[in-house]
Amino acid sequence: MTKPADKLAPGRKMLSTATLYTILYGCLSLGLYILLFVFNDEIRHMAEATSRGDKTLFFIPIIIALVFSLVHGAFTGYFWEALGLKAKKK
Repeated sequence: MTKPADKLAPGRKMLSTATLYTILYGCLSLGLYILLFVFNDEIRHMAEATSRGDKTLFFIPIIIALVFSLVHGAFTGYFWEALGLKAKKK
């Protein structure tokens, strides 16, 4: 049984897992920034409502920041791994 890498032309390699995850999380990160730009008025109105006293909406910016942090952190980690840079282990 042949592996998919065996079917490639000589000298060509498939993308590494780290590279594929870098592309995936990079696209997700870009998508999140586009959504933030598209819905910035709604997010601003929620922030204004929170400052006026509606305390149920204060979770939304926290959730947005958490999602951005997780996606961008994963992208950055896989980016450095795809470049071959890893933290030194003691």
